[in-house]
Order: sequence, then structure tokens, then C-alpha cells
Amino acid sequence: MQEHIKSIEEKIEELNRKREKIQLGGGQERIDKQHAGGSLTARERIAVLLDQDSFLESGLFAEHRCTNFGMQGKPMPADGVVTGAGSVDGRLVHLACQDFTVGGGSAGEVHCRKIVQMMQASLKTGSPFIVVNDSGGARIQEGIESLSGYGQVFYNNVMLSGVVPQISLICGPCAGGAAYSPALTDFIIQTRSACMFITGPSVIKAVTGEEVTAEEIGGPSAQMNISGVVHFVAEDDRDAMAICRRLLSFLPSNNLEDPPKWDAEEVILPDKYLNSIIPVDSRQSYDVRDVVARLVDRADFMEVQEHFARNIVIGFARIQGRSVGIVANQPSVMAGVLDIDASDKAARFIRFCNAFNIPLVTLVDVPGFLPGVEQEYGGIIRHGAKMLFAYSAATVPKITVVMRKAYGGAYLAMCSKDLDADRVISWPTAEIAVMGAEGAVDVIFRNEIRKADDPKAKRQELIAEYKESFSTPYAAASAMKVDDVIEPAETRRYLAMSLDILHSKREFRPQKKHGLIPL
Repeated sequence: MQEHIKSIEEKIEELNRKREKIQLGGGQERIDKQHAGGSLTARERIAVLLDQDSFLESGLFAEHRCTNFGMQGKPMPADGVVTGAGSVDGRLVHLACQDFTVGGGSAGEVHCRKIVQMMQASLKTGSPFIVVNDSGGARIQEGIESLSGYGQVFYNNVMLSGVVPQISLICGPCAGGAAYSPALTDFIIQTRSACMFITGPSVIKAVTGEEVTAEEIGGPSAQMNISGVVHFVAEDDRDAMAICRRLLSFLPSNNLEDPPKWDAEEVILPDKYLNSIIPVDSRQSYDVRDVVARLVDRADFMEVQEHFARNIVIGFARIQGRSVGIVANQPSVMAGVLDIDASDKAARFIRFCNAFNIPLVTLVDVPGFLPGVEQEYGGIIRHGAKMLFAYSAATVPKITVVMRKAYGGAYLAMCSKDLDADRVISWPTAEIAVMGAEGAVDVIFRNEIRKADDPKAKRQELIAEYKESFSTPYAAASAMKVDDVIEPAETRRYLAMSLDILHSKREFRPQKKHGLIPL
């Protein structure tokens, strides 16, 4: 009997059948279950994230090689992860999106190899790498090969670090060793229904006896508000993709490029509202985000880690179309003091901005570092030093605005002239001193106050004299620690002009493998 040779039409038809079957993932029943849980499938997430019709898939026909524990011949379409390249707002990105409908998105040898290939492609092309996590964890049936795969992902996370932006989206479970890959990336976006932890509730109960839920230890509230692991919380998958797209709009594709520049206003007019936006009385609080909104384009500020260490505010914005990183003390929370968490939060953000050529704008209203036994035992010296290190090591344009309080070591840590700030300006309301007038007078004039006929009146008199002499911007300006004292209304214009002037800044540092930040 003569062998039938398939025609090209038959071969193409076979190809299309295979593709359709694989693209269905774990099948319609599992897709329906994913939808019922309020989640999109892997391919739906990619379609929402990327520009229309821009996705070019890689590794569609990849299959596992495991033969243990009933895995031989068991189909795992695309091995549980969809990988490829596409564009966001016309700019190239590479991505990997775990498919929970296929084996619970479990990660094995081939699964991890697909992710690593996209990471390496990202590195070669200088494009951001995005990974969507939705996985039950390591594929236990593959044993050491699964662990090895994770190790290769971690290694490549480090290779990409500081070269291309890395963004992790947690849209489902992310447990055990799998959680360390997002931790190695630059930003983590977690949906409200997702959980991320190293050890789950059952393990914790078995080891420590503590009873907790997955939400309590791994939900977005825990990982944003308490641990500070997560940078953005999304309502659902679509919101997570929108946050990711917005974040990318502020970032360059790699460390050799500048961030995208948007159109700028033709003329910047003085903003008189800034003259009265903060209380003159340094004991009164205000929300520094109101100041930020008046300084940046279209009041568009993308705050990072909004609910963690709220005594400091960080995030991205634009000034005359140029991306900037904002670091600002928050007087409405703990009077804006620097503590352990605030120092870590700011230092990490400063280092990211420096790695990706994003100028830093620092808004200062800080009474000092938080005193207390708990802070000292927790290592406030080591953590506070991270800010000193991060700002000192940064070579991007650094512009500092001293709005009100700027006391002691915290004044230095908020990018003072002595940490090589390129421009330091002050508002007339600034109080730049070693410490607040009340504390300084109690130390310097202790004996004089005690001997006075009316100690209380004498103390107030000395406080007023101290403020007049030292708690002003003019003493610092006379010593050239402040470049100029300006009317608050002129701040946006000053920042825009300074960013233009400093855009071509080049700074060279001593040759070394890397500095040793106090971790």
C-alpha cells in the first residue's frame, strides 16, 4: 500500500490544531475555574498588558522530560508558562507568564529554562523583563531539576539587575523558593487575591504552633504595609497590568538609555499657592504629596510603596516631560522622622533611580532620626547609613529642596550639599541646624536658664534668639551649603531649569568592583 504523503495544506492544518490545543492551556474547564476565581488566564493577561497584536511567542511547543511519579507522557501545554516578546506603548519588552491552568503553574526544568531564555533575550536586546507569577511552586516530581531551574532564574535575576528594569506581577500563589525571584526584581505588583510567602500556614503551625491564614501572612496588606516587600497593590489582574504599563512609562528600557521624555509646557508660571502650602509653624503637619502635586507635570505622581514606612514618600513623576524620582519626608506621619523602614525604603529607591539614569528630587522637612531603644537595637545606625551611602554613590542629577525642618544627621541623609547634591535650594521657611531650637537651647544654655529669675521666659527668649541666628536658611547659604533661597512659588521653574542644565552631567568615581553598602 502506497504511503500517504501529507500535503502542505494538511501539515498546516495539523500545525493549527496543535497550536490551538496548546493555547487552550489546561482546557476549558480549568479556564472557567480561573475566571470563576476572578482571574484572567496567562494569555489573557498578556493580551491586556501588551500593545494589540504585538506578542511574538517563543517556546509554544516546549514539553517537560520528567518520567517520574506518573509524569511520563502527561501533557503539560507550553510546560505551564507562556513566554515571548511584545511591546508596551511601542517599546520592546520580554516576558514570562505562568499558566495556573497547566499543572497549577508548577515550575520544572523546561518551565524555568523558558523563563531564563526570555531573561537572557531581555539582556541581549536591552529591554525590560516582566514576569507574571501564578504558580503552586516547584514541580515536586522533577526533584533536583526543579530546584536547579529556580537557581538559574535567581542567577539571571542578578545578571539583569541594574541593566534592564525587572517587574514582577503576583497574580496568584507565589510560595516557597519561588518568592525569591520577585524579591530579586526591581518592583513587585500584587493583586488583592494573590498570596506570597516562604512558608505557608500549615508549615508555620507545625513548626511554631502559630495559627495564621494565607491572607494574614502573604496577602497584599501584609506584604505591603508590614514587610515592605510589595511596591504596588492592584485590585485585580487588569489593574495590575495597567500599573505595570504606567510604571514602564517612567523608565528607560535599559541602563544605557535615558527615560522617555514627554512634551513640556512652553512657559512655567509662578505657583503662588506654594507660598502658603505648608504651615510656618514647624509643629504643624501637612501632606507632602500636596507639594509634590504642585511641582510635577499634571499633578501626575506614581507613589511607590504607598502604605509602607509612610513617614517617607517615594515615587515617579515628570517635570517638564523629564522623568524624576521623588524622595520626600512626610510630616503628617511621625512628623516625617527617618527610621529603619524609611531608610531602607528610600535607599533602595535611590539606587534604582541611579542605576537607570533617573534624576533625584529630594524634598526635605525632617526633624531627625527616630530615637528609641527599639530603633537602636534594630540597627538604625546601619539602616540610616544606607541612605548616606545611596545618595553619596548616586551620580545622576541630584536636586534638593529644603522646605522646613532640616536637623542633624537626618538633614545630611536627605541629600545635603555634602553628599554631593548638584543643587540645594531652600525656602524662607527652612530651619537648617544641628537640632531643633528647643533642644539646642536646653543643651547650650542649661545653666543660664536655671539661674534666671524667670527660667521659662528666659528659655523662650533664648529659643527665639537661636532660631533667628541658626534655624534659618541664610546661615547655610552664607556657608554655601545652600545654593539659593527662593520663593516657594518659583520652585517648579527652578527644578525644570536645573534638570535641563544637569541633563548632560557626567561624573566619574574611583574604579572598583562595587561599593559595600551597609546591608
